[in-house]
Amino acid sequence: MVELTIYAGLAGDRNSRGMAGAAGLGALLGQTIDVVARTVGTPAAPVSGGWADQLRAARPDLRRLAAAIDAIMAAGRRPLTTMGRCAAALATLPVIARYHPDAAIVWFDAHGDSNLHAGRPDGSYLGGMVLTGAAGDWDTDLGSGLDLANVVLVGSRDLDPAERELVRRGTLTLVEVGPELPVRLRRAVAGRAVYAHIDCDVLDPGLVPTEYQVPGGLTLDDLAAAGAALAEGELIGLEIAEFESVSSEGQPVGAVELVTALGPLLQALR
Repeated sequence: MVELTIYAGLAGDRNSRGMAGAAGLGALLGQTIDVVARTVGTPAAPVSGGWADQLRAARPDLRRLAAAIDAIMAAGRRPLTTMGRCAAALATLPVIARYHPDAAIVWFDAHGDSNLHAGRPDGSYLGGMVLTGAAGDWDTDLGSGLDLANVVLVGSRDLDPAERELVRRGTLTLVEVGPELPVRLRRAVAGRAVYAHIDCDVLDPGLVPTEYQVPGGLTLDDLAAAGAALAEGELIGLEIAEFESVSSEGQPVGAVELVTALGPLLQALR
């Protein structure tokens, strides 16, 4: 059985559009799969300052999110979570790793999100350090346990030198945008159970409103085909981040096409 959670709190936000997007997308998902969503966290004004200030402000609600996912997993159910920013996965990934230490974490994102802050409180973006934080390479105070060797990056194309080095060494697996994406994704997953994270900036710019736009992304058909490949095996859970239901010009934006593309994954969760 699937349980739907809307994470409404802070997670390194630079604007409030992601929090609104998580709520709107969560409501539509609930209608689509006929599940009542539970909301965790409280919307708040974005916090100025560096990653340390942002994490400090977000941590109380992120702990509530971790507890909610823990309860879902303990009950033998599958989590479906919407979150404004991918940094909220600092709370979810350690829980998933504790229950399924060998699962493939399939990370759809234009970015590698595997940076280190190197002791600089203001020198890095919180959302760019999610995977290394969940792996315990720096202390989030939200748990760790993720093995980076289990991470499969999909559609990541804006990688920093240190992230490219992790891919080169084989610490992270990268499935690039291009022909036969589902075939290459199946090969990377290698029959393991999957927990999927979808950051909307993995998509080509203009398809879905999101804060970051990186050319050369997936189409919605690509996303659906990749989801169908993952749905052939065991899907532990799914989280979707960075959807903005209000454009930067203040116009409301729907998520029907995105939810349609997520159809194979949603069906696998039910």
